[in-house]
Amino acid sequence: MSVKNVSGSLLRRALLLDGVASGAMGLLMAVAAGPLGPLLGLEPGLLRAAGLGLIPFALLLGYLAARETLPSWPVWFVVAVNALWVVDSVLLMTHGPTAPTGLGVAFVTAQALAVAVFAALEYAGLRRGTQAALA
Repeated sequence: MSVKNVSGSLLRRALLLDGVASGAMGLLMAVAAGPLGPLLGLEPGLLRAAGLGLIPFALLLGYLAARETLPSWPVWFVVAVNALWVVDSVLLMTHGPTAPTGLGVAFVTAQALAVAVFAALEYAGLRRGTQAALA
């Protein structure tokens, strides 16, 4: 991991979009865990906890997106957390404490795919920003 400063519009946009999506999903899951749980076949407590965890993450992403330059390690942290979310989503569907419904599988899969795209965009923005800093 590098401690170089990175910048770039791709990185800022990816962080901002990730923050908006994480915040919206976090609020939805935290507020509507009760009704969503039975529809998705997921424990409401799990949905609520995941939603409440996404809110500070979204705030961090917004803070990072607002910075003109930043050390690369926070972006590596974001990419790692996003990768962990994708792995955990797969594990939830295959080895989780509940059996998701068809809608639940679609919900978790869509989230995992979106998070994987954000991680890839953030990684690309990180690499592009690091290369620009070296030039």
